[in-house]
Amino acid sequence: MPALIPTQYEGRITWLGRVTNRKATLAAEALDAVDVTFAGIAGEEHAGLTRPSCSRVLSQHPRDTEIRNVRQFSILSAEDLRAIAETMGVDRINPAWVGASIVLEGLPDLTHLPPSSRLQGPDGVTLVVDMENRPCQLPARVIEDHAPGFGARFKRAAQGRRGITAWVERTGRMALGDVMRLHIPDQPVWSELAQARGALL
Repeated sequence: MPALIPTQYEGRITWLGRVTNRKATLAAEALDAVDVTFAGIAGEEHAGLTRPSCSRVLSQHPRDTEIRNVRQFSILSAEDLRAIAETMGVDRINPAWVGASIVLEGLPDLTHLPPSSRLQGPDGVTLVVDMENRPCQLPARVIEDHAPGFGARFKRAAQGRRGITAWVERTGRMALGDVMRLHIPDQPVWSELAQARGALL
């Protein structure tokens, strides 16, 4: 039995983007296609084989420690973006406003895909799911520029809907309209087992 199981679930790429200068703005540049290397997308702020550690991993590493970059991509679902917009009370959330790398349509509950799942494109390009991407205030500033008075609503509206981060396992090319197939680990949910055995703090 393989350790990774192909599923029937697929997501169609409806948006591709690249953040080129995160210090200036989180807003992403829309693209029609991208060539994916082991470092991610060329010219992307989050590209690279390694990265300095950030606030998300302070329990493991002092800030700015060089660590493996498993946050090369920010992937969201079209369905979640619509739900976020509805909760915020705006007509739509442009993926560029939240610094998205990829938006997929058709994958249910994308934000909670199991870590280590794979998303594989038509030519074999493969992204590995790192974990849920927790909402922060950075998109609020961009949203506020386009929808004044609504930016501050993003963080709460995006809870459980902010998508996932991912890194490259196999290089290739992705384009608008491509379909990414979901592969999931063949393993039980560890946290449920650990809680049953009293192993979690």
